[in-house]
Amino acid sequence: MSKQFIPNITTELRKDIVKVPEIIDEASGIIIFGKKIKSIIFTTDIAIIRNTNANAVIAVYPFTPHPAITKSIIEAADIPVFSGVGGGLTQGTRASYMSLFAEAQGSIGVVLNGPTPIETVQEVCSVVDIPVVSTVTSKYTPIDEKIEAGVKIINISAGKETADTVRHFRKLYPELPIIATGGPNEESIRETIEAGANAITYTPPSNGKLFSKKMDFYRERERNEFKKSH
Repeated sequence: MSKQFIPNITTELRKDIVKVPEIIDEASGIIIFGKKIKSIIFTTDIAIIRNTNANAVIAVYPFTPHPAITKSIIEAADIPVFSGVGGGLTQGTRASYMSLFAEAQGSIGVVLNGPTPIETVQEVCSVVDIPVVSTVTSKYTPIDEKIEAGVKIINISAGKETADTVRHFRKLYPELPIIATGGPNEESIRETIEAGANAITYTPPSNGKLFSKKMDFYRERERNEFKKSH
């Protein structure tokens, strides 16, 4: 059977976007509140979030979560947002307040760091009506109690061991929704999907790298125009 034609509508001003690798389409996806999510862009850059074809964004960052940051990202995004709410330094009541705020602002899920104490996991799971995502950094990350407490999805970010870690937890939990980092190329993304990941996070080039590419294009165009006129 021939591949079905898919119409593609864009404009000159919006055609230059950050595209996720097409191979991510091979993932099964995770359906959350009726929305199927396969590709998740890992960034807090509002400009990138507004200019990507990813299905969702995971907005976690290496600072104490703050309502102003969460609010700004959700307001700017035109795709679902998984909001980081702490779990490392930010625990207990503050993490649960951040979770409630994220839900109220429109987050599709909240993300807790790997070291989150079980008491904080229980507190967050008891107050929100959106999926709680627990980050996994290795196959040694304890998740049994967290799943029992109400965690619905795990987010595996184990560096070069990500595919093996996905395989490990998929064997233990055949039906557990798994998000995982895809790695640097199509081969690593495919391996991660085949290991059992339902959705893939993609780290886009930095704003600086994207701008550098555009500036190179501008310079080349100016050079060509100069040669034509001389």
